[in-house]
Amino acid sequence: MQIDIYAIIKFISENKLGVGHFKKMYANETKIKQLATQIGFDIVKITDAKPFEKNEASAVERVRSGLMDGLPWYSEERAILSNHPKKLMQDAESIISLAICYNNSDKKHLGAGPHGKIAKYAWGDDYHEVIKQMLKTFVKELQKTVDSQIKTRIFVDDGPMNDRAAAERSGLGWFGKNTNILTSKHGSWVFLAQVITNLKLQIDKPVKKTCGECVMCIDACPTNAIVAPYIIDNKKCISFLTIELRGSIPIEMRPLIGDWVFGCDICQDVCPVNIKVDIGTNQSFKQRTGFSAPQLIPLMYLTQSQFSEKFRNSPIKRAKYRGFLRNVCVALGNIKDPQSIPTLTMALYHDESLVRSHAAWAIGNFNQKNYIPDLEAALKGETNSEVIEEIKLAINASTLKDRTQK
Repeated sequence: MQIDIYAIIKFISENKLGVGHFKKMYANETKIKQLATQIGFDIVKITDAKPFEKNEASAVERVRSGLMDGLPWYSEERAILSNHPKKLMQDAESIISLAICYNNSDKKHLGAGPHGKIAKYAWGDDYHEVIKQMLKTFVKELQKTVDSQIKTRIFVDDGPMNDRAAAERSGLGWFGKNTNILTSKHGSWVFLAQVITNLKLQIDKPVKKTCGECVMCIDACPTNAIVAPYIIDNKKCISFLTIELRGSIPIEMRPLIGDWVFGCDICQDVCPVNIKVDIGTNQSFKQRTGFSAPQLIPLMYLTQSQFSEKFRNSPIKRAKYRGFLRNVCVALGNIKDPQSIPTLTMALYHDESLVRSHAAWAIGNFNQKNYIPDLEAALKGETNSEVIEEIKLAINASTLKDRTQK
């Protein structure tokens, strides 16, 4: 670890500390980083608890511009709060910024029939629960490790804390143009966590790396969700559409989703920083069998209870049962494997109207007139207005295709 002697002198002077006090404090900092590493975190950095003023301004502007629409909980008030650590903990002095790599395995478990894609972060256990437990252990041991009475508050992407701003200012990584934090050793394949504490600690410097002129992530996004460097239109992001969105996926967006059924890694897959990176070792994030490229047809036959059991302790539960089957229908409609037609036809009678409507779209996306009778049969008994409209559109799409071929 490199020591900036000028920063040390400035810190002692500003805080009116004696050399003995500083030695004690710096020893705490070293112990903190060693402890976090022993518990399993891959990167540990420290920053102060000052407001993230630049990040606050940009966050508020995104909310006002409608770029965060679809996330009702992400309000202007929350955007402001998340950038003021001292509002989250009154006597906050420092933030311990941590990261853990989830890039463990890329082995495909392929079987028969069409396959979908799941974002890599969801291949293993739910990171919220795993990391929260790690942080609780860290905080408990921290009290034994340092020579001071401490207060802490922990965050794992589930509270009003700007994780990325803290990670950037601490030197844990730098902002990528796709808004992910990029690290030197693990690229963007990391989960972030923060511990706000009342301990006064020597802070780390931000890294000087940037994305330079590279715009590969922007060019690769099929929905053009990265509307400008460092700015994402939430409504266009495949991750939002397949996870957070609770209703129907806009028809114009469905073909652009491709075969993604939960999340999306396209902007990370093309990032040059992610090409040669260290692999993570935490077994909780190791890929569950078949999670990277799941067989889609069997998923359509899951009941609610089977869905809950299959994805127990998995981030995929965030999409909910009906939302996940909706996503599978869209993927099947984009893949256009004839093997899926009987399954999609069965889904026209699913208990969930959201599934029925997207199954109709999927069948219509095949543009085959011989599937029209199945759509017409389902239409006769359908009572939901949205599903009726989707079935009619699917029939029209197939009819139009037939006319253009004559």
